[in-house]
Amino acid sequence: MFRSRLRHRLTTRSAKRSKARDYSQHLLGLNPHPMSDTRIRPSTDADLAAITRIYAHHVLNGTGTFETSPPSEEDMRTRRADVLGKNLPWLVLEQHGIVRGFAYGNWFKPRPAYRFSVEDSIYMASDAAGKGLGKLLMTELLAQLERRGIRKVMAVIGDSANAGSIGLHLAAGFQHVGVIDACGWKFGRWLDIVLMQRPLGVGPSAPPEGTQ
Repeated sequence: MFRSRLRHRLTTRSAKRSKARDYSQHLLGLNPHPMSDTRIRPSTDADLAAITRIYAHHVLNGTGTFETSPPSEEDMRTRRADVLGKNLPWLVLEQHGIVRGFAYGNWFKPRPAYRFSVEDSIYMASDAAGKGLGKLLMTELLAQLERRGIRKVMAVIGDSANAGSIGLHLAAGFQHVGVIDACGWKFGRWLDIVLMQRPLGVGPSAPPEGTQ
């Protein structure tokens, strides 16, 4: 009995010392950040299978996209090539080497006058929602868009009940512009789209660099 109590006391003291050490290291910045296993990087061809799989889940189960049939991996390859061909970013977020989400910006409309205004797209794996990963990915996407001279980012969010995406954009500094009612039909019901926007850099206060 005595030995059992002694072992319990020693284990408790060791646990307390460990917690104190961890807390001290945290204050000193020595402990790795909880997101240290997470990184955001430019996408590669090797990511296309994961990108296609993540997007397919949203097509089949969500209202954030109005597509109703999942695109093929070759379709996604073509879309990514279009984005990269305009010198715009297509990023992935990975944890432990596994792609958990992707994001990119593309011209709001295909005509050249829109080349300084993009529509953002961001999709996370189903088990990656609500963990702050989308915010990390959005922050990096906006930073890279700004470095490429983009002045305005628009969000066209499927479904006015899409609280997750709307909340993410509000947290990233987007403002509501308007709602187009009942313009999409999916899952047997009419869906709105929510329009949001955010300026980047100096916004519209000056012409883009290299233009007249």
